[in-house]
Amino acid sequence: MKILPKIFFPLFLMCISIGFANAQLSSVFGSNQTKEQQREAILKENAAILKKLYINEPRARLLIEKSPGYAVFSDFGMKIFVAGGGTGKGAVYQANSRKITYMDMLELQAGLGLGITSFQMVYVFLNRETMDDFINSGWTFGGQAAAAAKYENQGDSYQGAQLVAPNILAYQLIDSGLAVDITAKGTKYYKNNDLN
Repeated sequence: MKILPKIFFPLFLMCISIGFANAQLSSVFGSNQTKEQQREAILKENAAILKKLYINEPRARLLIEKSPGYAVFSDFGMKIFVAGGGTGKGAVYQANSRKITYMDMLELQAGLGLGITSFQMVYVFLNRETMDDFINSGWTFGGQAAAAAKYENQGDSYQGAQLVAPNILAYQLIDSGLAVDITAKGTKYYKNNDLN
């Protein structure tokens, strides 16, 4: 019977941290707002994230403009001892149709730690099939990139863009600027049915 507290305590802490993260996101994106107001808040936040990315890595603009689409997410998380997690909101922008698909993210963390984290992610899709799969099937970022991957495009090297899955490049922004290593391990992305 002593095993039960050992199992449930980390789960309890994880639930608390995810609940806290949801409360923080609600204060940013306003769960009491109308759907249109929530969409506008996400788009405004995403525009600020892209502006920050272009300041830190100007060559990202060309990569995004030439891609079939890209996604922008803002994450807020909390970690208490061995359990942690976070939630976020974002959108996928399709180049040809100019369609915007609103999405959510859920992050689960394991390992020792304590604190509050926030970061932003920008994903660049290298083909339409990968983007469509990301939107319609959801996607889980299950690994951690150890080093920046360079994507060669007509002789240009996009430093800072990391290859996180076949045909998906990513930029992670933190308070100090562009992250060298992507740390969005165990993050699930899925459509927000209420906002689409």
